[in-house]
Amino acid sequence: MRKVVLITGASSGVGLALCRRLLKEDDELHLCLACRNLSKAEAVRDALLASHPATEVSIVQVDVSSLPSVFRASKELKQRFQRLDYVYLNAGIMPNPRLNIKALFRGLFSRKVIHMFSTAEGLLTQNDKITADGLQEVFETNVFGHFILLQELESLLCHSDRPSRLIWTSSRNAKKSNFSLEDIQHSRGQEPYSSSKYAIDLLSVALNRKFNQQGLYSSVVCPGTMLTNITYGILPPLIWTLIMPIIWLLRFFANAFTLTPDNGTEALVWLFHQKPESLNPLVKYLSATNGFGSNYVTSRKMDLDEDIAEKFYQNLLELEKRIRVTIQKTDNQS
Repeated sequence: MRKVVLITGASSGVGLALCRRLLKEDDELHLCLACRNLSKAEAVRDALLASHPATEVSIVQVDVSSLPSVFRASKELKQRFQRLDYVYLNAGIMPNPRLNIKALFRGLFSRKVIHMFSTAEGLLTQNDKITADGLQEVFETNVFGHFILLQELESLLCHSDRPSRLIWTSSRNAKKSNFSLEDIQHSRGQEPYSSSKYAIDLLSVALNRKFNQQGLYSSVVCPGTMLTNITYGILPPLIWTLIMPIIWLLRFFANAFTLTPDNGTEALVWLFHQKPESLNPLVKYLSATNGFGSNYVTSRKMDLDEDIAEKFYQNLLELEKRIRVTIQKTDNQS
């Protein structure tokens, strides 16, 4: 039986590169592309099938920033599949990123200059907005939409005979200082992206505590700093081209500059081959590239508290409960 791999955000960036690399590893997979833009997903599917005719590729349309879309996609997936072997929770946004020039120049003349460029810590702020569901857009897209997707698909993921895997795209930019249990959506802050990635780390830990005994394992990955639509939103492509020699030099001192989505998938593909029971649930796996352009995987213990992870998970369950009550009331009135 073919292993089924569901990938959110599969039509571009890391998601697209991951599809290509996984099929080089095993072209007998069934890839399910979970994408917002149906026409882009169809083009990706056709290209993948042309290069790997032995594989199976299907599409489910889903916008993880819209709960009605997540519910529809979940229902469709449960009708199609009896189980999911891998779910790569990769879709995410960093809306309107702005570079903090003052922080940049302060960092240039500090001991933390390499760390600053590797993680973008303190360099980026974003303007968030409210979705049609009444939630902060970054939180709903990066965290809550995926959480609801998993809640809906639990019957496809928990099987004692063979484990299923959740693999989240997190970030080195996930910072404890940007997250608060009192404001899990980061509605009062200016770094919702960092907060959402830290929330992903917490959620992964909580999911392992709850579901490992049922055959479901969760891991988090950072693909590194790449030139994608997100980074081009920070600086124009011309600027990135001009500073590229500096970045290549920094690679000899910091391994976070993977630069291409293909390089960024290194840890995601590595995890595909690992036995989940052997992995440390408190570790983040990092795609890395050295100064000579060689890719490898490294790891880092996450800066988090397991009790906080459990409290965050309970907060998500409470939010889910409130939203379902609201949906029920709306349905009864219509």
